[in-house]
Amino acid sequence: MAHLLAEAARVQHRPSIYDLDFYDWAFEQAQRLRRAQFSALDALNLAEEIEDLGNEIYTKLESALRITPMHLLKWDHQPGKRTRSWMLSIRNGRLDAAKVLERSPSLKARLPFAIDKAYRRARIDAAGEPGLDEDTFPAACPYDFETIMNRPIPWPPSEDA
Repeated sequence: MAHLLAEAARVQHRPSIYDLDFYDWAFEQAQRLRRAQFSALDALNLAEEIEDLGNEIYTKLESALRITPMHLLKWDHQPGKRTRSWMLSIRNGRLDAAKVLERSPSLKARLPFAIDKAYRRARIDAAGEPGLDEDTFPAACPYDFETIMNRPIPWPPSEDA
């Protein structure tokens, strides 16, 4: 809704600093907020950008949650090809997801949806390995959040792991 209002406001007026120099506009808005100059704020565009920022944070979580299942799939389906790089990617993906959730704990309520969406991409990416077909992997994510974040991945890998 804010996007439509902002677009309507832009159509009625000449290009603003928002349109010409976003960086400058953002810092100008921050200064106005700090000085409590609320009537001078570009409220419609500011609301749109705040919404976009929230969406970017969710996308960051989804991206972080894609990395670990992708490498878990490869780890589970190609035990002979396990690499230190896969193990490190799993660890880094976990750290990235934990950081996003630490900074935005309200996203925990969206975890099932985020995992589902992330897994669709993880499955495609894991199938990018030579000799694997996407159907090699389950259609639905076989890992719950606890497994994604905490399943031990030993290095060097043991024969029975």
